[in-house]
Amino acid sequence: MDFETIIGLEVHAQMLTDTKIFCGCSTKFGAAPNSHTCPVCLGMPGVLPVLNKKVVEYAMKMALATNCVINKSCEFARKNYFYPDLPKGYQISQYAYPLAEHGYVLLETNGEQRKIGITRIHMEEDAGKLLHDEHNPVSYVDLNRTGVPLIEIVSEPDMRSPEEAADYLKRLHEILVYLEICDGNMEEGSFRCDANVSIRPRGQKEYGTRTELKNMNSFRNVQRALEYEIKRQQYLVENGETVVQETRLWDDAQGVTSSMRSKEEAHDYRYFPDPDLVPIMIDDAWVKKINEELPELPPAKRERFIKDYQIPAYDVGVLTADKALALYYEEVVKLCNKPKVASNWLMGDVMRFLNEDKRSIRECPIKPESLADMIKLIEEGAISGKMAKEVVEDMYKTGKSPQEIIKEKGLVQITDEGELVKAITSIIEANQAQVVEYRGGKEKVFGFFVGQVMKATKGKANPQLVNELLKKMLAG
Repeated sequence: MDFETIIGLEVHAQMLTDTKIFCGCSTKFGAAPNSHTCPVCLGMPGVLPVLNKKVVEYAMKMALATNCVINKSCEFARKNYFYPDLPKGYQISQYAYPLAEHGYVLLETNGEQRKIGITRIHMEEDAGKLLHDEHNPVSYVDLNRTGVPLIEIVSEPDMRSPEEAADYLKRLHEILVYLEICDGNMEEGSFRCDANVSIRPRGQKEYGTRTELKNMNSFRNVQRALEYEIKRQQYLVENGETVVQETRLWDDAQGVTSSMRSKEEAHDYRYFPDPDLVPIMIDDAWVKKINEELPELPPAKRERFIKDYQIPAYDVGVLTADKALALYYEEVVKLCNKPKVASNWLMGDVMRFLNEDKRSIRECPIKPESLADMIKLIEEGAISGKMAKEVVEDMYKTGKSPQEIIKEKGLVQITDEGELVKAITSIIEANQAQVVEYRGGKEKVFGFFVGQVMKATKGKANPQLVNELLKKMLAG
C-alpha cells in the first residue's frame, strides 16, 4: 500500500530566565539535587504563585518570531495528574486561552517553500526529574527543575516526512537561540520534543491512529525514531493489525520504540482555570515594544548575507546557523573586506579546531581582528597560504596575533625578486638534465623546479613570483 505520513511536533523550550516562573528560585542547571526549591515550587499548602513577567515577554518574542497572533487575554489552568515528580498533583499550564495561536514557520526544500502551521504557543511550568537506580529497585526525585519556565510550541500536523520534521525542529531551535530566550541544549533538556505520528492510505482524508514518541534528545534521534515508528505502523496495517493510540519511548541504543502508557486525552487532565492566577491582559503597546526588541532573525540574515557578501548559499547556511558565528564572521569581514576568503578560513581551519576541542565560537582563542589581520597579510603577500595554515594553528593554540607568530617563527614571505633570481639561477645550474627535459616539452618537470625553490627558501618564497620567474628563466 502507498501510505502518507502525518507528523505533528510538540516542542518544549526552557526560558533563559534567572528565576522560576512562579517563585524566586534559581533556574541554574547542575546544582545539587533539591537545592533550588522553596514552598511555592514544592506545592506546600497555603502558598501563592507570582508570575515572572520576563517569561511572558520571552514567550511573546517567540510568538512574534513565528508569525503567531498574540491574544489580548490569556489565562493559566491547572492540568491535573499524579506523578512522583509533580509535587502539587497538578501542573500550571495554559489550555483554553493560550498566549498565542495561528502561526507558521517556512521551510525550504529543493528550492520550494513549505509553510508548517503552529497551532499555539503557551506558557507552563516544568516538572521535576526522576532518577532511576540501575542496581537497586528505587528511584530518586530531583525537584530543582520543578517550576522552571517553559513554552510549548504545538505544530499543526503539516509535516509529511521525518526529514521535514527534523528540519522544522532545527528552524525552531535556531529562532529560540537567536532570540536569546533559550540555550537550546537538548542534552540538558532545555529544548525537547514529543512527536505525534500516524499514517493513512494516500488520498484518504481521515487521519489514522496516532502514537506519541518521547525520549528523543537530538535532531538525529527525532528523525530516526520517526522513521522506525512509520515502518512499524505500516507493518501493522499491512498485516491487518491495529495501531494503538499510546505513548512510546525511543530507545537510541536499540533503535526501536516501545510502549510506555496509553495516550491521555485533554479531558483526562480535568483542566480548569487556576484560581490563584489572574488572566494576563496584553495591549497593543506591549506587543509593539516586544516587536521592536526582536533581533534580525535567521531568514532575514541569510538573505542579507547573500546580497551583501556575495557568498554561496551553502556558506550562508553554515555561517548563520549560529548567531555568535554570524556575528564573528561579520566582524572579520568588516576588518578585512574579503567575504569569501573569511568564510573559507572560518568554515575550514577555525571550525575544525573548535569541533575537535568541542568548543563553540564564543570560546574561540582567535579574535576576529587577528583572523582579519592574517587575511590581510596573505593578500599583501607578506605570508603565503601555506604559511597561513601554520600561523592560524598557532593563533588558535596561543591566542597570539599573526604578527607576533610571524615574527617569532621568521615566517615572512620572500618577495625580493633579486633574492629569488639568485636562488633559481643556482637551481637551474645544478639541474641541467631537467632543464633540457622541460625545454623539450616535458612541462610536468616545472613542478620539480617549483619544489626545489620552495625547499631552498624553506617555503618562504612567494609562490606566484616563483612561478613567474621560473617560466621566464627556463624559457632561456
